[in-house]
Amino acid sequence: MLAGWTETTLTMLLAGGQGERLYPLTKRRAKPAVPFAGLYRIVDFTLSNCLNSGLKRTYVLTQHQSLSLDRHLRMAWSILHPELGEFIQPVPPQLQLVSRWYAGTADAVFQNLYLLEEDRPRNVLVVSGDHIYRMDYGPMIQFHLERDADVTLASTQASLGEATRMGVLEVDAASRITGWAEKPAQPKPLAADPTRALVNMGVYVFKTAPLVRALIADAKRESQHDFGHNIIPAIAAGGRAYAFDVISRCPAAQHYWQDVGTLDSYFDAHMDLLRPQPSFNLQAPDWPIRTYSGQHPPAMIRNVAGREARAGDSIMAPGSTIAGGTVRRCVLSPGTFVGPGAEVEDAILMPGVKIGEGARVRRAIVDETVVVPAGMEVGLDPVADRRRFDVTEGGVAIVPEGTVLA
Repeated sequence: MLAGWTETTLTMLLAGGQGERLYPLTKRRAKPAVPFAGLYRIVDFTLSNCLNSGLKRTYVLTQHQSLSLDRHLRMAWSILHPELGEFIQPVPPQLQLVSRWYAGTADAVFQNLYLLEEDRPRNVLVVSGDHIYRMDYGPMIQFHLERDADVTLASTQASLGEATRMGVLEVDAASRITGWAEKPAQPKPLAADPTRALVNMGVYVFKTAPLVRALIADAKRESQHDFGHNIIPAIAAGGRAYAFDVISRCPAAQHYWQDVGTLDSYFDAHMDLLRPQPSFNLQAPDWPIRTYSGQHPPAMIRNVAGREARAGDSIMAPGSTIAGGTVRRCVLSPGTFVGPGAEVEDAILMPGVKIGEGARVRRAIVDETVVVPAGMEVGLDPVADRRRFDVTEGGVAIVPEGTVLA
């Protein structure tokens, strides 16, 4: 490893998107602040990657519904030492260079170029706060430095269907980017596997000077002001742009990467955690995921009035209770309660959700503090569900926060 790379690398974490495809989970919270796996917030995975990689200077660029995210950052991530130059600092739009909100991912960094002027980093790591993955950024930064690259992006593989909503790239034998298509209708398949494509993970390492030039040039023209649509193709066309292939260059534990940008992908990522051998291991001792979940008693499973409580293949956060109910393949967040005779299967219960006696919930996401009354069914009748709330293309019932079920 090249010496001093942690001190000369500044991280910019993009956390200002509206998360429209995750609505209604983003109705009252920023997308990176959406709960995940019962205990965490989505942003915790990227921030844990930074901390575990030795990167301790991070600006979190916030915007929409930022209060929930700001509160979580303060509670969970006020752990670094400012006197040592360490920080995780939320930065809302400052309206210095322009008088508007962030117009895209690249514009968010452009509007905060003064931070680069103050810190003078050699390299800038740009990451997103809406992906679930484990990655040591050190080898990627070393790869970037060894090739004297203007930009290096992390790449992985995705099915052709998934690749239609991602950046698809082509590389030569030296890993230099030779082709780029953002969200193509017909992604170019890999030569070794015609069912899959090489895709952009949204993790970038930039040499600072080329980044600043590209951002200023992009700000002067009409564009989406987006890294994938504009900045990366521009640098690849006239500079040194490389792809760091996670599949071939990282250990198997780091091959998992999930963009939880849709309700179905969010749901599927949770269900994957409940498999006998999940693709993503939350319990890896060498890669702790930090968060803050408040003070809660231990999770409890107890029989009630002759009804046996049962739970299998599930995640139960502290403060969750199964009182004479049955839970299968579920994620129970803090403060959740499943009452006597209730059956909950293939479901995500957000903090404070209560499932009444004899109620049945299946293939559903129930948002914070919703009460499902005794005897009610959710997720068993798609026609009835659609009259009350949204049902995804994959058939997942979404019960938003604030819903009153009667």
